[in-house]
Amino acid sequence: MSILTLENINFSYGKTKVLKDISYEFENGKMYCIVGKSGAGKTTLLSLLSGLAKPHSGKILYKGEDIKNTDKYKYRSKYIGVIFQSFNLITKYTALENVMLSMDIAGVKGINKKKKAMELLLSVGLDEDEANRRVLKLSGGQMQRVAIARALSYDPEIILADEPTGNLDTETQNEIMEIFNSLAEQGKCVILVSHSPDVAKMCDECYELKRNSKK
Repeated sequence: MSILTLENINFSYGKTKVLKDISYEFENGKMYCIVGKSGAGKTTLLSLLSGLAKPHSGKILYKGEDIKNTDKYKYRSKYIGVIFQSFNLITKYTALENVMLSMDIAGVKGINKKKKAMELLLSVGLDEDEANRRVLKLSGGQMQRVAIARALSYDPEIILADEPTGNLDTETQNEIMEIFNSLAEQGKCVILVSHSPDVAKMCDECYELKRNSKK
């Protein structure tokens, strides 16, 4: 059964139609890639999936329920983990503090947050020294790992990532994709937006968005 379903989604900016009659299904345990040229609506689709934007028509179903009837704060802080293209980390904080703050925002209770945050950072390839560095002192690949750990901090079932390897060298890209693959193997639904053919090849399924030239 699909954990996330799009049914005839339409979205426009003013008179410009960006998404037209989009119907996709996403399952747990798989890694998906949404591809398409610039302007095809990839990032817009990710915003819709994360509840940051609303479709003008059509439905987005989470476990069979229309998310328009769902508490959006709860949806984004418990069920969906979002990894932004620009990371959106708090640069004056350490990597560890960024992950712990995400737990606080999500209302995670009953655990040692510092210990859990460190475990997550170690699991994505950072060492203890790097975990205690301010974000500004980290490389792009290290910041991407922090962003992944932060998205995992409240154990969401769905991971959304916007161009997660866009600014990384090939070796680091492959390491990040191994992390996403591991998450899918653990039963999470991983949805990536990417321009990279290499990233697309590493995913279980790809959906291609085509630029809509009609208004």
